[in-house]
This record gives sequence, structure tokens and C-alpha cells, in this order.
Amino acid sequence: MGGFIDRLIEWMQGLPEALVYVVIGAFAGLENFFPPVPADVIALTGGFLAGQGVVNPWMAFLIVWACNVGGALVIYLIGRKYGDAFFRTRAGRFLLQPKQMERLSGFYDKHGVKVIFISRFLPAFRAVVPIFAGTSGMSFWRAAVPIAVASAAWYGLIVYLGATAGENWEQIRASVEASGRYLAIAAAVLGAIVLWWWYRSRKESRE
Repeated sequence: MGGFIDRLIEWMQGLPEALVYVVIGAFAGLENFFPPVPADVIALTGGFLAGQGVVNPWMAFLIVWACNVGGALVIYLIGRKYGDAFFRTRAGRFLLQPKQMERLSGFYDKHGVKVIFISRFLPAFRAVVPIFAGTSGMSFWRAAVPIAVASAAWYGLIVYLGATAGENWEQIRASVEASGRYLAIAAAVLGAIVLWWWYRSRKESRE
């Protein structure tokens, strides 16, 4: 990953300031649709370039934050508009049966705000949780506020670390990469728990 970041920095340093904002914003938004997109790395790189005077740090943060939140809310709105109809189809019922959807909706009704907030720090779940929040009928502002707050905290920290890294850039980069691996492990464990719930609730719904 270190070599990738070095090449990324070299490439982005050669871009006009406006295009740097476009790149970091695009990656921050696309993460919600395609989880493997390295949005955290791009945000860290944007922060580093801000520290080098290539871009404005506040503008870099605001663009990353706005695009990430905007992408998540688009996913939420897709779930809100089309989710219920999709899960009534044969393919949808294969993924989640009606009783499972009822349980999931009840879970979001009780714990949705907490789930959405925590999910913004976990790879993959950032893309999955908002669409089910919309499908479950969670209100717009109950979904939007935790998305906005958590994304501000996470990307604000990453951009700040990149912007203030200075001579500690290698250590900061290694720490962010390590935190990404740990969060990916946590997401995998949580994913296994969700899969276990899916299997158990599916079995119970057939009894």
C-alpha cells in the first residue's frame, strides 16, 4: 500500500487544485457504491497535500465529507424508494424473507441511529447499512444525522492527520493503514454475526 500511496501523491501533486478536489470527492462518494474503493487512503493523501500547500485543508475536508455523506444518502434514498418493492420479488425474498424484514425493520426502529453511526467507521458496512435503513422506513433525518456526524469525525481525523503529518508522514501513514486492517477485521467478524443471524432467523421463519 505504501508504494501505491507514494504514486498517488506524485500523481495528485501534478494535478490542478480543482482536479485534486474532484478526485478526493469522487472517491469519497464512490465508496458508498463500491466498498473496495480506498476512500480513506485518498482522504489521507488529500490531507497530506493540504499540508504541503497544494490544496486548502478545510476545503479538502468539506469536499470529502460532503461527497461521502451525499453518496450514503443516495444509497439510503434508493432503499427508501425501491427497497420494499425489491424485497417483495422472488430474488428479494430469497435474500430476506418477509419475517426477516419485519425483524430487521424493528431492529432499525430501536437501534438504527447507533447502527448507522458505528457503521460509518467500518468498511463494507458503510455501503450496506444506509440502504437497509431506507428499506426499513427509517426517517430521513434519523438516518442523515448519524451519517453526517460519524463521517465528519472519521474523515476530519484522517484529513487532519494527513495535513499535520510533516516529518511523521511515514508513521502516520502506517498507523492509518493498520487501523484500516483492524477495522476490516472487525467488519468481517460483524459480518459473520450478521450471517449467523440471517441463517438462524431464516430457519425460524420456516418453522
